[in-house]
Amino acid sequence: MARQPDARIGVVVITHNRRDEVLGALARLRELPEQPRVIVVDNASHDGTADAIRSQHPWAELVASPTNLGAVGRNVGVDRLDTPYVAFCDDDTWWEPGSLREAANVLEAHPRVAVLTGRIIVEPHGQEDPIVTELRQSPVPTAADLPGPALGSFLAGASVVRRDAFRAIGGFHPRLWLGGEEELLATDLATAGWELCFLEAIAIHHHPSKARDPHRRRRDGIRNTLWFIWLRRPLPAALRRTRDVLRSLPRDRVSAAGLWHALRGAPWVLQERTPLPPHAEARLLALEEAQQSSTARNYVS
Repeated sequence: MARQPDARIGVVVITHNRRDEVLGALARLRELPEQPRVIVVDNASHDGTADAIRSQHPWAELVASPTNLGAVGRNVGVDRLDTPYVAFCDDDTWWEPGSLREAANVLEAHPRVAVLTGRIIVEPHGQEDPIVTELRQSPVPTAADLPGPALGSFLAGASVVRRDAFRAIGGFHPRLWLGGEEELLATDLATAGWELCFLEAIAIHHHPSKARDPHRRRRDGIRNTLWFIWLRRPLPAALRRTRDVLRSLPRDRVSAAGLWHALRGAPWVLQERTPLPPHAEARLLALEEAQQSSTARNYVS
């Protein structure tokens, strides 16, 4: 595919202690035909990641954060860009050539859409992630003028966002750090009248890194799910969803830690609690049955 630089879209990569993975991801981004501007936010790695990026990929714009910002690192990267659209990329993922251009074309043609989530292809075997089927079959009502199924949330590492909409909402909430951090941002976008869609025509490859802490991710995912429920869901829905989440949790120390961290945050959650308006709550109600059978968030590590 011929290189035709596309100034409409930039890429933000966040990384932490995955030097080899991020170097590989940057090598693939460098070869994309869109030639996007790339911002890499290194979240306080101590494995030489920042120095390696400087020496091997000086074309990429590096932000070496002295602290691990988690998902807020994406906010930092978005603020550095001036492109109307921003693709997120984790350090163990890479976009399919041509996908960024297609995403920019679709966002340009559909001004009500703030987020496009693409197909996720799991490597090394090139199989679709099981969650793709759930995205295709999203039960959220889809308006006729949308480019794909409407979504209630999105997957940050596999999505392209409209920069102005993302910044107007405030980006990712600093308290959530990582682990289901997208849900709050998604519903705040929906509250503001924006649409989120799955787009079949774009794809991102994911070769899951072995350098991860699955127990911490599960703990924080439990915490963030409960925080989101009580930040935004009306009382009947909050009680119902809390019951469903608690029933789904394995009875182990990781779950107990997630619940403890959620309870510790109760004061700020209740202080900032703002129940969703009916049009945004309706999207989440449409998802509840699917959430009961979903394998995407089973809280197992």
